[in-house]
Amino acid sequence: MTLCLFRILEAAEGEIRIDGLNVADIGLHDLRSQLTIIPQDPILFSASLRMNLDPFGYYSEEDLWRALELSHLHTFVSSQPAGLDFQCSEGGENLSVGQRQLVCLARALLRKSRILVLDEATAAIDLETDDFIQATIRTQFESCTVLTIAHRLNTIMDYTRVLVLDQGMIAEFDSPANLIAARGIFYGMARDAGLA
Repeated sequence: MTLCLFRILEAAEGEIRIDGLNVADIGLHDLRSQLTIIPQDPILFSASLRMNLDPFGYYSEEDLWRALELSHLHTFVSSQPAGLDFQCSEGGENLSVGQRQLVCLARALLRKSRILVLDEATAAIDLETDDFIQATIRTQFESCTVLTIAHRLNTIMDYTRVLVLDQGMIAEFDSPANLIAARGIFYGMARDAGLA
């Protein structure tokens, strides 16, 4: 579904509409510039942190530091002698997976896209960093559409709607409370996770 939203895969049938517009009718650059994704395995450029956050130089120094504060990276970056000019190694290997996720979160905070996609964004990080990311998303993206691909159900229990897929097909779609009450697939997953 995410590959289709970003038009990495073009739909053979059906359509995806955003605010009534078919994504197939929007130029690729325009479409993708309005979407932000925080992937499971974030890769950073071999460049400064500043360039990784703001590759086109759109944002002020104040904006960058505010995004770092909201993404809980402010302390780390301010402790580096080079600050925003801290050099990320190839792929961001000189940062932890959690720090790379937080850089992606800071980038998303700067872009302020109306649609944010979290693709297993917190699967490889500790629960404390996960909590930071979830809290920031709930406050800073409250007026946005957030699509979360997750296996950690605790991160989505307060979401508006949950779509359960079974072998690539839609199996259930409702609020978490209604899905638990229905005692279907989602209920079983929540029960196994100790959430129902």
